[in-house]
Amino acid sequence: MNNFKFKSLIFYGVTIAGVLLLFKVVSAYGETSLKAPPAIQGHYRLALVEDIPNCEKPEKLILNIQQSGIYLNAAFVAANTNAETPNSHPKNDYLSGIFSDRNLSLSGKIDRGILCNIASASNSLVHSATMQMQLLDKGNLTGQLALSGSTRTFRFTAVPEKNQERSQKLKSH
Repeated sequence: MNNFKFKSLIFYGVTIAGVLLLFKVVSAYGETSLKAPPAIQGHYRLALVEDIPNCEKPEKLILNIQQSGIYLNAAFVAANTNAETPNSHPKNDYLSGIFSDRNLSLSGKIDRGILCNIASASNSLVHSATMQMQLLDKGNLTGQLALSGSTRTFRFTAVPEKNQERSQKLKSH
């Protein structure tokens, strides 16, 4: 009976030591190798390098990006609307995509009314769109936009809007 207790103590001691060692190895690996993607969530002021054909250039385009890890949702909103309200753009005008190695890839639908500064909803079309972007230093984005019905891609830069600037503008409306 005494021998049985000694063997049990050795077994449990070795098992606990093994679990602690495994935990330490996995924790060290996670701290050195696994990094969360940088936070890019927020409002970005988008500036097209070239104009879209048959389109009046909008005063300002705002790209609202929401992030959950590497997964992204985005929507264009007109600069003069309150982007914080859920009804500021139709439900089907969203882009979704993935963030990987400082590269963002989004695809979905964009309302031509926002891109082309069209006030009338009857003249507005919805384009299928893809956006390829790269995250630069200081949080800026650069990339290109491809629209259905066009063979060209439109280059752009996007600069994050400061939360303070955005809230002051919304309060003034």
